[in-house]
This record gives sequence, C-alpha cells and structure tokens, in this order.
Amino acid sequence: MIDFLTTVFGLLGQIWLSALIDGQRTAFLLPAFIFIELSLLLVIVFGILHWYRHRQAFLSMPSTYHPRVSIIITCYGEGREIEKTILSFAEQIYAGHIEIIAVVDGAKQNADTFAAAMACRAWFERRHRNQPLRYPNRSYRVLPKWQRGGRVSTLNAGLHVAHGEIIINADGDTSFDNVTVALMVRHFQDPNVPAVAGALKVRNQTDGWVTRMQTLEYMMSIQCAKTGLARWNMVNNISGAFGAFRRDFLRKIGGWNTHTAEDLDLTMRIKAYFGRHPNLYIPFEPHAIGFTEAPATFKEFRQQRLRWDGDLLFLYLRKHKQSFRVRLLGIKNFIFTVIYGVLQEIILPFLIFLFTLWLFVIYPADYAWGVLLFVYFLYLGQAVLMLALYYFLISERREQELWIFLWSPIYPLFAFFRKMWSMVAALYEIVGRGHEETSMAPWWVIKRGTKF
Repeated sequence: MIDFLTTVFGLLGQIWLSALIDGQRTAFLLPAFIFIELSLLLVIVFGILHWYRHRQAFLSMPSTYHPRVSIIITCYGEGREIEKTILSFAEQIYAGHIEIIAVVDGAKQNADTFAAAMACRAWFERRHRNQPLRYPNRSYRVLPKWQRGGRVSTLNAGLHVAHGEIIINADGDTSFDNVTVALMVRHFQDPNVPAVAGALKVRNQTDGWVTRMQTLEYMMSIQCAKTGLARWNMVNNISGAFGAFRRDFLRKIGGWNTHTAEDLDLTMRIKAYFGRHPNLYIPFEPHAIGFTEAPATFKEFRQQRLRWDGDLLFLYLRKHKQSFRVRLLGIKNFIFTVIYGVLQEIILPFLIFLFTLWLFVIYPADYAWGVLLFVYFLYLGQAVLMLALYYFLISERREQELWIFLWSPIYPLFAFFRKMWSMVAALYEIVGRGHEETSMAPWWVIKRGTKF
C-alpha cells in the first residue's frame, strides 16, 4: 500500500511540475472552476466554525416565546406512511400549541392516503368524556382536496386555513426528531427572521449505494453548506420538504407560486426583499432534522435530478431573471446567486465536460488520466474535510454515522456524474422545457401557468 501511494503521489508531482514548466499545459494550472469551488469551501468552513463557536450561547438563552405553530403536511400517494409524519409532530417537545393540518391532494384518487389521514384523528380525541387527551396542546384536522392540484395548491390550501403564527411545511413521507419545532421556533424570536431552513437526512440510507451517496450529499450540501452559508445570511434554498415561515410574511408575499421547484421559487421571492430591508435574515437549523425518503435506484435518482437540476435553469434564467439586481437581493446574495447559483450549478457542468473532453483530445492519454487523478484527490480531500466538519462539529448521531468515511472515496465519482447529469438536465430544459413535465402538479395546472 505504501509503495502504491508513493507511486501515485510521485506521478502527481511530476504532472504538477510539468504543468508549471510547460507553457502549453497551463490549462491545467488550477482551472477557474477549481478556484470557484475552493473559495466557496472557505466561506462554508469559516461559517461552520463561527456557528460552532456561538452555538452553545444560542441554545443557553432562556426562551419564553412559544407561539402557536401550524404544520402543513402535503399528502399525495404516501398511504399509511403519513402516520409517521403526523405522529412525529404530535410527539414534539414544545410548550406551545401545535396545529397539524394534513392536506390530501387528489383525495378521491388517493383514497388510501385519505383514509390513513382520517384514521389519525382518533389520536387527538377523547374516547371517554373524563379521559385525558393522548396529545394535549395538539390539534389535528384533515383537509381533503378532492381534485388534484399539485404541491403549490396543497400548500396554499393549508396556509389559508392555518391559525398559527409560525407555519411549517412538511412532506407526507418525512418524519422528524421531537425537538424540531422547538429549535425552529427559537429563531423567530428575532423579528427580522421571515423564514428558517430546516435540515434533511436520508431515512432509507441503507437501501443501497445510491442512497448511501445521497446521504453523503445531504450531509455536505445541506447540513454543512447551509450551516456555513447561514452565518453570512446566504442560505441558498429553504427545502420544500421542510421549512418554517412567519405566517403574516408568507401571506404578504402571496404564499407559494405555481410551476415547479416551489421551494427555490419562494426562497428567491423572500430574498428579493433583502436589498430594501438589509436586516432580514434566513437562519438554518442543522439540528432540526427531517428524515426523508431518497430515490433508492439509479433510475429513480436520475429522474429526480433531471427535474431538480432543470428547475434551476428555469427559475434562475427564466422566471427570476428580473430578480438579479443588487437593489433587490443585496450585494452579498446577488454575488452569491450569480456565482454559486448560476455559474456553479448551471454553467460549471458544461465547463467541466468541455475541459475533460479537451484534455483527452489535446494531451496524451496517460497525462490526461493523471490530471483527472489529481482532480479526484482534490475533490476527495474536499469531501473528507466537509464530512469531518459535519461529523465532529454538527452531527448528533456520531455512533450511527461513522461509516460515512468508508464511503467517501466513491463520492467524487458520484459527484462527477451528478455534474454531468446536471448538464443534461439543463439542456433538456433549454430544448424541451423539462420543468413542464414535473410530477409535482398535473399537466393542466402547469399548462395554465405563465410562460417564461
């Protein structure tokens, strides 16, 4: 093993030295996309360290703020799985009142999901007049939408009937730790907080290598990245599977909007107030955790990311192109969204593909493979650093998550494929308007949406 590593790093050293000497190979000399991603890494790392330093002070502050909270659970096709979600909110350790609203989209077609939601009403009712409630200070209602209208109409229907000062949206296939609501609500003590982003983990992480890779991706891109970015008020997205909002603010901006990727759409509309109201702030709570089902097969993963990554191009370059103004986003979020929203997520995959192709066309195969080997170790080092920060500073389940380091050598290859597939998704959106083929809403809803 030592001889092998010596050979590998010796080869890398020769390639690096030849790249410095040979002017014709300067294209390898730290390409611009490496600078972009490493600079983002530094922003995240320092943000995490800053968060860790002040975390205990935040948790130790006494709080008497216990507003009424309304939970909007979007239900479509989950069947009895929604019981886990409803139960996880009923058992929250939170002193205030929690109103749980299960909105069943297409209740006529999804009779099993509707029946499961209705059956949960017994948990919140007294069987006998003098019997205490099983879940005191909790209320529950089922809101059936008989004709399917999609996620956006489901969320807005719940928002219309919600009485809570704080709104939390949750997917019907997502369950939550019992401290989730209390941790999310603490941030709303600051009147300048219109929304809080919650953390997500993969619930079915042991289903196979695809879910293992997504588990690592969620740890790095959600719990690590958002923890770091939140310290500089640059949270990129409030997840559609789990987020919290101040009700009055949410209603003021019109609730959720049509089309797809309603979570990023809503985040962009909230951040469009940052330039005019610089005190507004979106925190991220890494220990308020929702456990969601991730695609278990490679085919399902590709289909999901075809939609997710295509939505990025649609939202940034079509629907919200008029929002790219310093006056609206503020200088920090303007720069961040342009560089790490548009450039990194949409343009960078094309640059990586062209760079890799150009490498094999111009240079000998052994040199090209050597360059890619160097890039692999570079991104492996980045992944290990992020996972170490997550494991030692953020994770609350260290004994269960030690395995992540054993799988980290595979992650750079997975990330490379994800970048290439992101390019395919962008092309599909450009040519075929892929966002209109979403499963998040029926075709007649998407068809009536504004064309951008």
